[in-house]
Amino acid sequence: MNKIILMTCAAALLSGCTLIPDLDLPAMPVTKDWATGAASGKVAEAKDGQVLWGDTQWQQFFPDTTLQSMIGAALDNNRDLRVAALNIEVARASYRISEADLFPTLDANAAETVKRTSRNASTSTPKAASTARTTSANLSTSFEIDLFGRLRSLEAQALEKYLATEQARDTTRIALIAEVANAYLTLLGDRKLMALTEETLATRVKSLELIQASFDRGISSELDLAQARSAVETARVNRAKYLRQVDQDKNALTLLVGAPLTEEQLAGDLDKMVLVADLPVGMPSDVLLRRPDIANAEHSLRAANANIGAARAAFFPSISLTGSLGYASTNLSSLFGPGSGAWSFGPSISMPIFDMGANQAGLDSAKASRDIAVAQYEKAIQTAFREVSDALAAKGTLTDQMNAQQSLVNASATSTRLSQARYDRGIDSYLNVLDSQRSLYSAQQDLVSVRVSRLSNLVTLYKVLGGGRS
Repeated sequence: MNKIILMTCAAALLSGCTLIPDLDLPAMPVTKDWATGAASGKVAEAKDGQVLWGDTQWQQFFPDTTLQSMIGAALDNNRDLRVAALNIEVARASYRISEADLFPTLDANAAETVKRTSRNASTSTPKAASTARTTSANLSTSFEIDLFGRLRSLEAQALEKYLATEQARDTTRIALIAEVANAYLTLLGDRKLMALTEETLATRVKSLELIQASFDRGISSELDLAQARSAVETARVNRAKYLRQVDQDKNALTLLVGAPLTEEQLAGDLDKMVLVADLPVGMPSDVLLRRPDIANAEHSLRAANANIGAARAAFFPSISLTGSLGYASTNLSSLFGPGSGAWSFGPSISMPIFDMGANQAGLDSAKASRDIAVAQYEKAIQTAFREVSDALAAKGTLTDQMNAQQSLVNASATSTRLSQARYDRGIDSYLNVLDSQRSLYSAQQDLVSVRVSRLSNLVTLYKVLGGGRS
């Protein structure tokens, strides 16, 4: 048995090599600097010791306490994130299984066999039926000598898949934080639009009442009355739409958070919402490679590369060792007595000779999968670069757009006030008032939408720049 142990240890020492090819990650398929078009402008460079955008914790990036509470609840309760965490457990267990294959197994077994030989099958003289009993207790072991690294290649592949799953969980986590923030901003925006519509409806109802009174006195025309009614009904249509959207926004938030939300938890004001906005971004090579989706693609590439090692090892012999040590006796009472010791040792070797090209096909498939993973890794970087560039372009213009939209609202309000005054003096028709009111209402709606878009753009930047630190 000592020889068996020594041979097993020697085999373990010999099984340290693999046929995994060296992997050099491809160069980043994007430019060294962010896009600097007219919309983007120049990206602010980080000063010594200054915190980059991607280094900001989500609690610092989202200072609003109401939003923080919802994000915290979502991280605790969201089912998608829970599934992503459980997938890590599955991948970790799979890795441990692959790792266990590198070591010998040891099993204990006990058995008793009773065999009766018939008189006609007996070889004794004279012929007579006989009964034989065998009792055994053994420790058995089996081990594949991984001379060409097949098992180690599979272990490396399982490890990379496990690490990729961890990165996938981080990607889901960052996306969840951004989705909760955007859903909350959408709710605040729709609430603002509903409040604006309620105010507009009240104003138009009051105007309709005044025109109705003027029409009854024969001052206003029936056309003015019809136009006023049209304006009221339009506001009512919008009111119903925003009421529906607000309820749907609440439902979306409840799904993301994974738990019921009270009205107090949903309280907030769009005009008071503040997010981090003026941190430097950093260089593409530093920013993109910290994104968990790109790290996920890299681990998937390394897993595909490790699989080539396993496919190469299939061309070489497979050597296995099996052995057992224990006791055997014809009866249980003498099983552990003198003379009952027994052992066995059985090495085996399997050499592929002719397989109709199956091993070569497996290697070709592994190489093609590795090439696919390379392309997916490069595309992940290109997609990330485009996402950041788009977000920077939006950031460079949305503030200017919001300021211009506010000026448009102020101008439309002045136009509406003057048109109403001219109508009251009988200078213009009510159609001019109606057109001015419509322009003002539209400009106010667009201002709310731009405010939501500006805040949502900051959330997008948080997401595409890697989500910051945990």
